[in-house]
Amino acid sequence: MLATALHYSHTLLKEVLQPGDIAVDATMGNGHDTCFLAELVGRTGHVYAFDLQAQALENTVTRLAAAGLTNRAALIHGGHETLSQYIPETQPIKAAIFNLGYLPQSDKSVITLPATTRQALDALLLRLAPRGRIVLVCYYGHAGGPEELASVRAYCEALPQEQYNVLNYQFINQKNQPPILFCIESKPV
Repeated sequence: MLATALHYSHTLLKEVLQPGDIAVDATMGNGHDTCFLAELVGRTGHVYAFDLQAQALENTVTRLAAAGLTNRAALIHGGHETLSQYIPETQPIKAAIFNLGYLPQSDKSVITLPATTRQALDALLLRLAPRGRIVLVCYYGHAGGPEELASVRAYCEALPQEQYNVLNYQFINQKNQPPILFCIESKPV
């Protein structure tokens, strides 16, 4: 059976992340991806996780503590557009993930925005290690979602093929706007 966008995102990250690597969860939400990344980077790696909402931080703190992974992640109460304030430009990042939309079971008016997502992508590309990957899972069935999806698609399509491979993964015959995945992979230097 074909993998959902969420499951495929984890496959794409597992293929590149090794113990000792640095990873970013650009939208920590309920902490599932933060924990997943923390497991993959091991004791010697580190995860930077970002979210604007206090509830997201609380949920992630609880999830990391339950898994015994608290010391592997820095949780930043700020949007992903602030990434450059926390991660030096010289720090290579092996993988990053975005779940674009809104925090499940929360205020649906608080959403990710095209401008801040582009800003975060710009910062990540400066830090992305060779063969590193940025995965974006776009949930777009809400107000503002189609605009952000269009922005992400345009951003990805404009990346130079000499430097990046870009994958688009989606189900085209399903109802209710299933998420669409994009993966940006940096080519070796």
